[in-house]
Amino acid sequence: MSTKQNGKTERCTVGHTADAQDRQPLNIQYRDISLQELCPELFRCFVRHQAVTKCWRKEGGSWIIKDVPFTDDWTEADYQTLVRCLKNTLATGGFVHAAFLDGTLKGFVSVEPTLFGGEQQYLDLSSIHVSEELRGMGVGSVLFAAAKAWARARDAKKLYISAHSAAETQAFYRGLGCVEATVYNQQHVEAEPFDCQLEFELM
Repeated sequence: MSTKQNGKTERCTVGHTADAQDRQPLNIQYRDISLQELCPELFRCFVRHQAVTKCWRKEGGSWIIKDVPFTDDWTEADYQTLVRCLKNTLATGGFVHAAFLDGTLKGFVSVEPTLFGGEQQYLDLSSIHVSEELRGMGVGSVLFAAAKAWARARDAKKLYISAHSAAETQAFYRGLGCVEATVYNQQHVEAEPFDCQLEFELM
């Protein structure tokens, strides 16, 4: 999902999108998020900013890396949309799990509750993001592991991910063992045509 909080660019700092390396920061707490606490204020210290230089593109049936420079960030309206989407995930029986540093949210993952894809038995990993200053520290890997455990407990065979095509984002997913999806979800393809459609097999 491509969703700058606070038009004034007021940000919190400490002294992905998910991460690319496996270094675990100190004082990170992980827990489920409740419907009652979901609001834009929860994300006030979350930095979506991502400076992208290269992206994966599928051309002529083959994947290549192309120069596609742009900056991805979220507006205040994007955070409002994010909150609505996550509330819907929880209200329909899905999963929202987050990473907190000193009490402030710095990463989150969500999984939708409905199986799809026929015999593939997918569950949709609808979002996973880590605040810019904590990427590369293992937070995304922990969040992904929580999503895997939740999906396994609900008899899913695979996680489905419509993933940002930035080279560093794809390196994160590929490093976890994600591969190109066997069956594409056309709703995701139409919503984000430049995303890479991935899956992760749940053993």
